[in-house]
Amino acid sequence: MPTQALLLRVGTMYNILVLAGKEIRDGYRNKWIAVMTLVMTGFALILALLGSAPVGSTHISPMAVTVVSLSSLGIFFIPLIALLLSYDSIVGEEERGTLILLLAYPISKPAIALGKFLGQISILSFAIIVGYGCATLAIAVNGDIPLAEQAWPILLKLMFSSVLLGGVFLALGLLLSTMTRDRGTAAAGAIGLWLLFVVLFDMALLGFLSSSAVDLIRDDAVKWIMLASPSDAYRMFNLSTNAETALLSGMAGLREDQGVPAPVLITILCAWILIPLTASCVLFQRRSS
Repeated sequence: MPTQALLLRVGTMYNILVLAGKEIRDGYRNKWIAVMTLVMTGFALILALLGSAPVGSTHISPMAVTVVSLSSLGIFFIPLIALLLSYDSIVGEEERGTLILLLAYPISKPAIALGKFLGQISILSFAIIVGYGCATLAIAVNGDIPLAEQAWPILLKLMFSSVLLGGVFLALGLLLSTMTRDRGTAAAGAIGLWLLFVVLFDMALLGFLSSSAVDLIRDDAVKWIMLASPSDAYRMFNLSTNAETALLSGMAGLREDQGVPAPVLITILCAWILIPLTASCVLFQRRSS
């Protein structure tokens, strides 16, 4: 029995990897990989070059200025790309009739969902690493600071957290795709999710903090309300957990009790991935095709 269970798990993992490879090949054929990488690189280069211009003779690292600029890009751009990539993962296959073909093979529905997620996050990670890498490398090469002395750790933190942020919205898009029955509804839901977590949540929170109702809650509760949005967890991780980025972003004045440790922020982002992804697998398993 242990051997059979091991073989079953190996077979399931193999199926997930095969489906992930198929998702990557589909992204290559549909020009998704090329378009996302070019757009990400273009926007990242523009923001990095413009953002690093006012550094002058200050003691702020150009890399820190670049990371702050790219964080602003990531908050708005990465969730949108992720949702566009994943919103029709299941419902699109169903409408095209290819889902029936996939289910004809000895592969479970959760494995299909996980394979699609793994392929999509690979595509998005490639675009993020190439785009951000080209932008920061251009700044580093043209700057006065030697490459070895650049603040590379904050760039690696940005890339890692950007992949996690993309994973959050890929998982949310996959969940949306398992809950809807047509692509139009899924597309509308994807735009709604983007508006909710990227635009409306912060506007509502700002309005709440500007009103007299803020006196009804404790000061240390505000940061946890903010972290109800994965975009704000991403912002706080990149802008407040480093002295230079905190100074540039205006977060250096936070009291010690107002900050959130970096491991907690990463845990929150991971939870935002795992919970919707698990829900997607469960709902897809119960869904009649």
